[in-house]
Amino acid sequence: MIVIINPNSTASMTDAMVETARKAAPNANVTGWTSTGGPPAIEGELDGNAAIPPMLKLVKQADEAGAAAIIIGCFDDTGLDAARELASCPVIGIGQAAYHLASLYGARFSVVTTLDVSVPVLKVNIKNYGLERNLGRVRASGVPVLALENDRENATQQVKAEIRAAFREDRISAVVLGCAGMVHIIEDSDDLPVKLIDGVFAAVSVAAMF
Repeated sequence: MIVIINPNSTASMTDAMVETARKAAPNANVTGWTSTGGPPAIEGELDGNAAIPPMLKLVKQADEAGAAAIIIGCFDDTGLDAARELASCPVIGIGQAAYHLASLYGARFSVVTTLDVSVPVLKVNIKNYGLERNLGRVRASGVPVLALENDRENATQQVKAEIRAAFREDRISAVVLGCAGMVHIIEDSDDLPVKLIDGVFAAVSVAAMF
């Protein structure tokens, strides 16, 4: 069993991640858990810190339930190190998985995320994963996380515009979608000129090996 834990309390995002995961690994047993004690969205360090305690309770429950792998369904990789200390199974962050997959497509990738407040966290993570030299730029699209749910069409077009800018300006081989709420963009990307990497797809592809 692969358990995707969404550290925020927006259940529709959990459902979207599970749908993507089942397409990526149709033979895997994937389930999604929503942290009802978390904030509605995680935008920056303060939200991430608030999300960690209730998320870790779910990590412990998933491990005790016999999960083969746990996926932390927040692109900030919220509480990832602490989750690994609690669990006896592999714990995979969708950000970390996406960055490593993107690095296989070429020497450089950029990240298109939501708001400016998320950029510092992602930069630190990329540096800690040893992939700083592969990074073109972490770009904020100006789209709030919940707008990807509540105003999808406009939000999607705004994210796509930033992806095109990354392709023009950053000398990259791939763009990483820097929010779990962007999973739908992969299926609507025929008009984009660059390879897109989705963290949920990357993480479940790794998790399916366990």
